[in-house]
Amino acid sequence: MSSKTPNSHLWPWLGLAAALLVADQLTKQWILAVYQLGDSTPVTSFFNLVRVHNTGAAFSFLAGAGGWQRWFFTAVGVGAAVFIVWMLRSHPGQKLFAFALSCILGGALGNVIDRLWHGYVVDFLDFHWSFLAGLFPGGHFPSFNLADIAISVGAATLILDEILRVRRRR
Repeated sequence: MSSKTPNSHLWPWLGLAAALLVADQLTKQWILAVYQLGDSTPVTSFFNLVRVHNTGAAFSFLAGAGGWQRWFFTAVGVGAAVFIVWMLRSHPGQKLFAFALSCILGGALGNVIDRLWHGYVVDFLDFHWSFLAGLFPGGHFPSFNLADIAISVGAATLILDEILRVRRRR
């Protein structure tokens, strides 16, 4: 008989999500303490640290919608977090899948905290290349944060996990 509880395999994944959440919040608090809104520090020829407030979703989607989007995206983030924890409880042994979900969970909660606490998400990573000028003003990719990176890594890992799962079935 195993001494592990049914949820003992869940804790490492929740720990990863918590670590990502803490890293995200610490970097955002540092930006809020050091930078004023709109400040920018060039780091390389293609990267700046900035302080941007995003009231919308990815790429500032619905940023000018009048305020309701704050609560909508908060509810979506909380709903996603509940669903992800349920999925993690159901599949904790699927390591790649659980890793992906944990990344998304940590990132989603990081941005939910921002929306609740500030009314906007703090973004601070600004990459820019001239070849992007046709897509983005001045070639600046929309600013983002560590939560967004975690969500993106999680989404890419989910895709990889599904590709590998399909290949195993063949």
